[in-house]
Amino acid sequence: MCKLAIVILNWNGSDMMRRYLPSVIRCSRGEGIQVIVADNASSDDSISMLHSCFPDLRIIQLDQNYGFADGYNRSLRQVEAEYYLLLNSDVEIRQDGWLTPMIDFMDHHPQVSACQPKLLKLLPQGEEKTMFEYAGAAGGFIDQYGYPFCRGRVFATVEDDRGQYDDVASVMWTTGAAMMVRSNVYWEAGGLDAKFFAHMEEIDLCWRMRIMGYDLVCVPQSTAYHLGGATLNQGNPRKTFLNFRNNLLMLYKNLPEQQLRSVIRMRRFLDFVAAVQFLVKGDLANMKAIRKAHKEFATLIPYYAPIRQHIQAQRNLSKTLPELVSLSILWQYYVRRRKTFSQLLPSTSPS
Repeated sequence: MCKLAIVILNWNGSDMMRRYLPSVIRCSRGEGIQVIVADNASSDDSISMLHSCFPDLRIIQLDQNYGFADGYNRSLRQVEAEYYLLLNSDVEIRQDGWLTPMIDFMDHHPQVSACQPKLLKLLPQGEEKTMFEYAGAAGGFIDQYGYPFCRGRVFATVEDDRGQYDDVASVMWTTGAAMMVRSNVYWEAGGLDAKFFAHMEEIDLCWRMRIMGYDLVCVPQSTAYHLGGATLNQGNPRKTFLNFRNNLLMLYKNLPEQQLRSVIRMRRFLDFVAAVQFLVKGDLANMKAIRKAHKEFATLIPYYAPIRQHIQAQRNLSKTLPELVSLSILWQYYVRRRKTFSQLLPSTSPS
């Protein structure tokens, strides 16, 4: 068993791996550290490129595209390591020894099940600005209606990195673009939900680990640069469908009983408003994607009912998680015009 396995799940990402994988390998050298590419049955030249350009790299080949969630589950079952690092193929590393702060923190804090680095936007060469990346920034939180946001990113507002979130902080979820997780806890929590396919799956996993009593943190002394949007761009109806459906499923699985009905009722209303907005803009595809998400959510409830019961039985904390904040970021963002994390939660922001 190795100390850390960096597992990059690939699907038709030959060009990105050719561009970014050398930086991961170069900056991740060390005893007990292994870099692995798991391929989701790519139809491009990913496999031949890897054999040609990275002949010493371990490759796990899956027989079909299982998506992000089950693709990782099936791949990680073939990996023996104390820690997994789930890393996107469009991540560049610029810091030698970038793993050391995260590994050291995990080694000295056994109650922490997962952590992430500071995630910055991969900008064109020569660009002086440094800004957080949408997918995880400096660690994630969830509002009372299930909307995720980050230290450094609230909805579409992404902050410049000025060192304002350089403290190690407890978070509700760590980004799937660069998540270090204890292998035993990953499987104790059940791994990623295969039915999610992609989107929200890491938030769902993190929520389950928090319910079990484990902590999650951002360790910003480690930094990764993420291109983002490499598989499905914002506004893609498939992405809209997965985000809305999976968010509802995540709420159904993880919310305490006394909150579940009222939150789902409010989300039905808020999602109806979102669908109307798409309709007004003439975007019928995304409007239909939201409607489809709610229909599929309803059909999946019988399947998820026993899963929900099992998750709630594992609850090892008080029913209120401190990172599950009791405010609506929709109201704060659009009505009160509070657009940054420090404006939303000033008491948790560093001075």
